[in-house]
Amino acid sequence: MDLRKEIRKLSNPEKAKAYARFFKTGKDEYGEGDKFLGLTVPESREIAKKFIDLDLNEINEHLKSEWHEERLIALLILVEKYNKNPIDRKKIFDFYLSNLEQVNNWDLVDLSASRIAGHFLFYFGKDYEIYKMLLRKMAESENLWVRRVAIISTLYSISQNKFEDTLEISRLLLSDKHDLIHKAVGWMLREVGKRDEKVLKDFLKDNYSELPRTTLRYAIERFPEDERKKWLGGSQ
Repeated sequence: MDLRKEIRKLSNPEKAKAYARFFKTGKDEYGEGDKFLGLTVPESREIAKKFIDLDLNEINEHLKSEWHEERLIALLILVEKYNKNPIDRKKIFDFYLSNLEQVNNWDLVDLSASRIAGHFLFYFGKDYEIYKMLLRKMAESENLWVRRVAIISTLYSISQNKFEDTLEISRLLLSDKHDLIHKAVGWMLREVGKRDEKVLKDFLKDNYSELPRTTLRYAIERFPEDERKKWLGGSQ
């Protein structure tokens, strides 16, 4: 089977146009120049399952594609390989890091970061000196998507009821200027709150004056309406 042929069988020009608008591909927008074929994520997942045996060199070729869905499928294959090949996890993690410039839209980040980088750093990062401060360095990157990888990676730690990394990276990103980072930080804080509301509220109180409005809105989304109004009004 040929991966590119499989992808093109499911191309949908109308959806492709809609995706191009949705993912902000216009001039000076965050996804400027990205190109779409119109596949859905479930369709992309099904194709990825068929090509799990691709080696890293082949995946690398597809990650360099101009087509968004081809890069997405390459990442989904990488996630599958990471899950099913424990002995190769460090190699796959290092490969992922070396190709972050191709993980260049929010869905590509969100469908791969916690499953590869988040998992590896939670279980193995402290065993390798070079990785100990990696999330912090990524949070300080000039690259929007690398910064998003830093915070979204902590979703795995949250799933294990460990919140330190999320809170630390969130603090580092409170002064970020990009709305996609404000949303990502708010989302991760909300996930913390699902597991420990006190931890979330303490963080919000301690950092209230620095919280971007979007981050606050996302973080308190599950609060009762009257409580949300208090937080948004500054009278929590």
